[in-house]
Amino acid sequence: MSNTIITISREFGSGGRLVGEKLAQVLGIPFYDSAIIEMAAEKSGLSPSFIEQNEEHIPNSFLFNLSASALSSYKPSLQYDTPINDKTFFAQSAVVRELAAQGSCVIVGRCADYVLREEPGLVRIFVCAEAEDRKKRAVENYGLDSATIDSRLKKIDKARANYYKFYTGENWGGIHEHDLIINTSFIGVDGAVEVIRTLLKEKGFID
Repeated sequence: MSNTIITISREFGSGGRLVGEKLAQVLGIPFYDSAIIEMAAEKSGLSPSFIEQNEEHIPNSFLFNLSASALSSYKPSLQYDTPINDKTFFAQSAVVRELAAQGSCVIVGRCADYVLREEPGLVRIFVCAEAEDRKKRAVENYGLDSATIDSRLKKIDKARANYYKFYTGENWGGIHEHDLIINTSFIGVDGAVEVIRTLLKEKGFID
């Protein structure tokens, strides 16, 4: 296959991460999610636990949109005056760019669809699902408390939407920011993988 970067953005509990993981297995290419945290920690000097806890929180610095040139020129050792949440974002963005440069892969989250928006082989996927299915997956698979799951889903989705808007100026889950939006409640995880694989084949990304 040609150098193809598939980014997966997803609603919490939609199964988006699983879609990305299975897709990478089917295509025989690397899959990146939590590993990006470890790589970003090495670049930024921050602990992996701190990055994980703060990677979807908006910093208190002035609202700005990041240009491709700013992301590509990021040098962690020189950014002493950068707010710590911004530093986390820059570090993860630098890792995302490095991974994309290495070859075809699937990347989950981290605003990768925006960070890599100028890549010619980029395919941007957004995975969603019905609320009841998301709540069921969150409780059964992620161990969240069923008594507070409604508020938890709303809080996580709001945080992701605000974080994405803050750093990209675009709408999280917007129809114009993605090449394909998939509802796993309608098609299932395996069905989503097959739809994406078919899309890649039709567009000439894979044989």
